[in-house]
Amino acid sequence: MLDIQYVRENLDEVRRRLATRGFDIAVFDRFAELDVRRRKAITESGDLSAERNRLSPEIGALMKDGRKDEAEAKRLRVKELKERIEALETERDSAEGELNDIMHGIPNLPHPSVPVGPDESANVEIRRWGAAPELEFEPLDHVTLGEKHGILDLPRAAKITGTRFPLTLGAGALLERALMNFMLDVHTREHGYLEVLPPVIVNADSLFGTGQLPKFEQDLFKLDYERPYYLIPTAEVPVTNINRDEILDASELPKKMTAYTPCFRSEAGSFGQDTRGIIRVHQFNKVELVWYAKPEESYEALETLTNHAEEILRRLGLHYRVVSLSTGDFSASSAKTYDIEVWLPSQQTFREISSCSNFEAFQARRAQIRYRPEPGAKTQFVHTLNGSGLAIGRTWVAIVENFQQADGSIVIPEVLRGYMGGLERIG
Repeated sequence: MLDIQYVRENLDEVRRRLATRGFDIAVFDRFAELDVRRRKAITESGDLSAERNRLSPEIGALMKDGRKDEAEAKRLRVKELKERIEALETERDSAEGELNDIMHGIPNLPHPSVPVGPDESANVEIRRWGAAPELEFEPLDHVTLGEKHGILDLPRAAKITGTRFPLTLGAGALLERALMNFMLDVHTREHGYLEVLPPVIVNADSLFGTGQLPKFEQDLFKLDYERPYYLIPTAEVPVTNINRDEILDASELPKKMTAYTPCFRSEAGSFGQDTRGIIRVHQFNKVELVWYAKPEESYEALETLTNHAEEILRRLGLHYRVVSLSTGDFSASSAKTYDIEVWLPSQQTFREISSCSNFEAFQARRAQIRYRPEPGAKTQFVHTLNGSGLAIGRTWVAIVENFQQADGSIVIPEVLRGYMGGLERIG
């Protein structure tokens, strides 16, 4: 959530910057109208309260002097003032409530370095690493390879639950577990992250804190339960909320956390996109990276976090690129996002495997995550960042497709073999 005072004082700038996101800036007309109404109610209520406070003591003095008529007139005036003040307070509360609703729906301001454009066509490639494998045969996709080796069974997953759920078996399940352990080991032992294992069911306050609620409820799986509980769409939600409503000491920053969790998404509006295979499914596994950073250090932190996610791909030997998303192509809560995209031979293109974002104070303001720069100083909101380090299912797909051989077998990257009991290839 943006700082409402900043919006009030910089309304034209906010309109201009959010217009680049495709946001309907007409809402700011209503914002300005409500803000004027709120200020008028506060000003008038303050003036009337001062008058009431001045008149109230006079009533007793007039009664004491026997001036009952004058005392009664002032008593009636105080009553009128009280009723008017209550009406103004109701008016103020109504305006503030609607203003808050508007603020909850306003996206973050894009950082000045973000490329401006309406959609992914305006994204800017920042760098590439490695090269696409030179396959002297027609590459198979991960579904065909998975079925061939008995490591992926989507028909039985559909029988168990429904379409767009994964079922990996044997070496396929072992590969997912190896990726999870490999990623967590690199991030905790070498990159300095604190490993956490959070709940995968969260309450509405947690989802509000990270920005999924109230606007994106259709993308969530809500439990049929007496309390408003949801399955997590990503570990970003529980991990970011660990210090919700708390004040951290400056010495605790930056705070870096990583977590493995299953993730659940309804994928509302994505019907027909990537429905074959496990690139876009309702349940998937992911290792997440989350930072709390000081505001002046958060953009350097974004570069570091992104590099940590890239390091996993480099060690696996997978060709990838990093793209800076345009103003029309990243999440409402983010101020700047890099997508890391891995090469898939079956599609002859790059596909997203991680999004690394700086939310600045947007999430921290919603979740009230603050820090005190020094003893006795006024608290400030931390900047929150996160990124996939990596999406395990999509990494699985990339390995299966990029390391397939002419005979149909799949070579296991060397860094994973110790996690797979020395297995060097599938098939």
